[in-house]
Formats: sequence, structure tokens, C-alpha cells
Amino acid sequence: MFAASSAALLLAGAISGVAAQNGVFATGTMGVTNPPKPTMGTAINQTSDSRLLSINSIDDFCLFAPPQVSEIGNSEAFEVAWCTKARNNARVIPDGTITGLSFLKTDFYVQVMGYGDFTKLNVAPNDQGGELDPHGAEGLGNPIGGNVTVNINGEDKNIEEWMMFISYNQFCLRACINANATYSAAAMCEHKLDVMGCNFVMPGNYNFDGTFESCDADVAYPPGWYPQVSGGQTTYSKFEQYWTGVVGSQTFTVGDTVTPSAPYTIPSSSNCKTTNTVGNAIDPKSLGASATGPVPTEAAATATGVSVSPHVSNSAAATGSNRPNGSGGASTTGSAGSSNNSNAASPAFRGAVQTGLVQCITLVSIITGVAAIAMFH
Repeated sequence: MFAASSAALLLAGAISGVAAQNGVFATGTMGVTNPPKPTMGTAINQTSDSRLLSINSIDDFCLFAPPQVSEIGNSEAFEVAWCTKARNNARVIPDGTITGLSFLKTDFYVQVMGYGDFTKLNVAPNDQGGELDPHGAEGLGNPIGGNVTVNINGEDKNIEEWMMFISYNQFCLRACINANATYSAAAMCEHKLDVMGCNFVMPGNYNFDGTFESCDADVAYPPGWYPQVSGGQTTYSKFEQYWTGVVGSQTFTVGDTVTPSAPYTIPSSSNCKTTNTVGNAIDPKSLGASATGPVPTEAAATATGVSVSPHVSNSAAATGSNRPNGSGGASTTGSAGSSNNSNAASPAFRGAVQTGLVQCITLVSIITGVAAIAMFH
């Protein structure tokens, strides 16, 4: 049913702490539009071109959105950072923009899902959105020069792999903060399923609109992975997104013709704590389209961080948030486009599939015909 690139990828096996971090923390410099490091309490500048996101807590995170009113598919290369706090020289998200939020902490990634009116962040009205990641068609990222940091146990870390979907009324964002021999950060933040949407790529409980919650969560399997056990050995089939088109004078088709209805499992969350809302107490008049000025004293808060274990157990007996939850099956409801939740994820999936748009998928290179195709985005 799916592209069979199976291998025995059990969690068993001793892996050093250094090896577990390969491909997790970025080593390059910040983009030219960004401050040299994440900084709290920067001046208000609603025309800023900063592209540095920080994802630290339910009330301290940032999103990418257009600098001027635009559809995501037309502005993905030059989105800018919008933050809940005045930080990173970024634009500030006005209070009242977000109507529901779920902040999830796991040992492999930090994930934020939200509902709101993101036309206030220049997303075009009714735009079903698209996907952003550090790769892009030219390998420079979408947006180009975009960076993401997470404060892990009190230390700001530059994250190499992340992914985000955003539409006019919903977003989901994941930063991958760990890896081991089985689950790489690139796999956990798979960026080539850009028409599948939030519920499929970043599964979780999406019935939270009107609620603001911060939870611990089990780890989901990497997007598109379906475990199979035979003879006591676990292998994985991997769904590859379907694409067909003409490159040069030749027609190419890649991926699976059958699209799964759901991820293998929807991970459970626990230890949830709720708050009444998320805001910065900055006067909305100070956050107009071209507003600039110093940040109000009360908004220059101390940065908070997530408390997670940077080294995950590599034992096959690991339980809880230390490994993907193996319960459930592919028939689980809640995937993008097939969920019975009226608030099902709209970013990318509905915009690309229902309107026939495929601009979010870029065929970059063709090596030996169809056998090897590299797809960025």
C-alpha cells in the first residue's frame, strides 16, 4: 500500500549522547535578518523582517507569517517571525489573535497547535495555507534565513529540523529536539508531506479551540511511518506523498497512489495545565501595521524554557513519552482531510488538494529516471 522502505529500526541499542544529537542542533549562523541569539524584551517593530522563532512555553513562542497580506503559498520564502512576547526583534502577535492553544512537550520534539484569526498576522482571508520548513526549493529554507530555537533545560538551542503549517485560522508547529538510531530529527520533522495537513503530520488532540493548555505527550511515530511486526521483528512502511508532473519534456510520477486516512496512532497527552488565555498585555494600538517603539516594561518578561530530557532512553522497553506510542491503528480518525472534527486541520491539505494547487511540492532533481527523485519543501 505504501512505499516499502522497511528496515529493522528498534529502539534497542546503546547510543552515545553525542550520537543521539546528530542532526538535531544547528551549527550555522543566524540568518542575516535575525539577531545573533534569541533575545527577550526587544523593541516593538511591526515592520520587522526578523525570521527567528523561539518555542519555549505556552506563552512564549513565535510563528512564521507573511510580512504583508498574502497567501502562504506566495510568500513562503520570505515569511517573518511573529512572537507572543516582544523578542528576537520580531513582530508581536496582538492579544486576541489566538483563540485556542495546545503546547506539547515530548522527549523528541516540542509541538504547538493553535486556532485563531491569523489574518491579523497578514495571512490572506480564507487562505487554506501551506507548509514551512528549513529546506525549501533551493535548500535555503522557507522562509529563507529562518531559524528556530528552543530553550532546553535553561539553555537556548538552535534547532536544525522543524516544520510548520499555517492557514488563516489554524497552525501547527514542531521543533525536533532529539534523535537516536531509529528516529532521526529529519524523520520526526518530515517536510515532504506538505499537502497532508496538521492532523496527519503532527497528530494530537485538536479539540481544544477555546482552551489554552500545556501538556506532556507521548511521542508520535515519524509522519508517514507505519510499524509492522513479523516474527518478532519490527519494520516500517513509509507513505510517500503522490506527485505527478512534467519536468523538461518527460512526465514523472512519484509516491503512493493510495493516501492513508490517518497516521498510525494519535499520541496521548497528560499532565495538562490550562490558563485563561495567552497574551502580552501590550496595547493593541501599539501593534498596528507600522508601529515601532520600545517594549512596555511589563512585557519584557524573563524567558522560560521547556524541561525535557535531551537524551532519550534507547531501550526497547522504554515507555511513556520516551518512545512512540505503538497503540492504535491506521483506521484512527483525526487525519487531515478525513477527520470527523469540524476543526480539522486545514493548512496545506485542503488548499492543495481540493483546489488542485501543487505549488507547495517542488521537484528539484531527477537522478536515473524515477528511481531517485529529491523533493525539497
